[in-house]
Amino acid sequence: MPTVLDPTVEMEYLALVRAFPLVSIRDDEHLEEALAVVDRLVEQTPRSTAEEAYLGALTDLVETYEDAHVIIPPTSGVEAVRYLMEENGLIQAELVPFFGTPSVVSAVLAGKRRLALSHIRRLSAHFGVPADVFIDGGDVTREDRDETPEGE
Repeated sequence: MPTVLDPTVEMEYLALVRAFPLVSIRDDEHLEEALAVVDRLVEQTPRSTAEEAYLGALTDLVETYEDAHVIIPPTSGVEAVRYLMEENGLIQAELVPFFGTPSVVSAVLAGKRRLALSHIRRLSAHFGVPADVFIDGGDVTREDRDETPEGE
């Protein structure tokens, strides 16, 4: 069912479509152009109703192209931790609450120890990302004491 737009909103929406048509993205150069338009609109606040509608449609086209053509290499859980540290301006010492001790943080970041389930749970809750971001192909350990069942 078509959406009925206010005539003023419709005119503004059509002006955006004329400036950068909403068509399937054909190649990486076209993708870069689309992303530049997306970035410009995202940084603009507040956005009008027409801009919101146009931005939604354009991001759908970008997502469709990226899903089909952009390969995102798999990352390890430790790489995810490093990325989140950088994005959040954290230093290694600030991860101690998630790992228990500074030595465990160092061992995990150096690749000498795998992420334990309890680490993953705490990191996931703190950063608000799914736990599987930190899991390397199902490779999870119960190395830390608070996750080891009695008698093991």
